[in-house]
Amino acid sequence: MTPAINLAKKKKIAHTIHQYDHDPRAASYGMEAAEVLGQDPAQVFKTLLFCVNGEPKNLAVAVIPVNQKLNLKLAAKAAKAKKADMADPDIAQKTTGYVVGGISPLGQKKALPTFIHQSALDMETICVSAGKRGLEIELAAKDLATLTRGQFAELCL
Repeated sequence: MTPAINLAKKKKIAHTIHQYDHDPRAASYGMEAAEVLGQDPAQVFKTLLFCVNGEPKNLAVAVIPVNQKLNLKLAAKAAKAKKADMADPDIAQKTTGYVVGGISPLGQKKALPTFIHQSALDMETICVSAGKRGLEIELAAKDLATLTRGQFAELCL
């Protein structure tokens, strides 16, 4: 079990776990998950960390479809900041307690402001990392928002 799965269980959130053999040569962790699980890439979401206003340790979380690219201007706007940059992977790992490619928006070591792409609201369920490569958790977007105290926002062009 991972902290992400434990959190969903503890809060009695309906969810499904999907496990697959991660290929270390995969170019994209998220697209690999969508392909291997036979899911629509618009329904599988990746977790990205960004730093706010140029401060490397002032982090926020963006949860976006794996087939999209995070727009940093929109991320900054969602976080009510002037500027956003992608977080340093080492800082992201230390802050969340998860390894890059397996960072879950759920059960992170430190609660961070979380923004979920608004397209998630159009789907019955979405998949996000369950806390390690090759492990996804499927749940309702509103449940994800509740567990992360997340807000829905436009994050991609």
